[in-house]
Amino acid sequence: MNSLRPLWVFTVLVIGVVAGYALQILATTRGYPVPVLHWTSLVSMGAACLITLVMGIRIKLYTSGRTKKRVDPIAAARTLVLAQASVYAGSIIAGWHGGILLGLLTAAGLGSEAVKSSLVMIGGALVMVIVGWVVEQFCKLPPEDPSDPAAKTEGEDEEGYAAGTN
Repeated sequence: MNSLRPLWVFTVLVIGVVAGYALQILATTRGYPVPVLHWTSLVSMGAACLITLVMGIRIKLYTSGRTKKRVDPIAAARTLVLAQASVYAGSIIAGWHGGILLGLLTAAGLGSEAVKSSLVMIGGALVMVIVGWVVEQFCKLPPEDPSDPAAKTEGEDEEGYAAGTN
């Protein structure tokens, strides 16, 4: 499995900014409300972050040797995929609301409800990105000592992830 590439994450963020800005301008010029997520979306985002973090901590405890309870390889792979999905979802949400914020700051100022909601959603999205990035790092196995003849590389893929742990 490939690790996250900061350039791809940044590209997703920029696409979100452009799309959010364009649709905000289009919606407001046609008389529609600003397309922002409501604050209650933070509950879902928080639950996703909490689940990702709990699953990541289980993997980290196993890879650091603090627990002998074996981790299912499929669960490890799913944890990694969930962590990466959290980073991309957080990036697109932050970009979308960042684009909306760009369009609204000149027109509405800081007192608008849509501006406040955008700021809150950007903060929540950044938490998602950070949690996903940290959990992805939890899923990497520590490097083996290359001078140790008993060191074995089975159970890790070419990038050192624990998804194939036996």
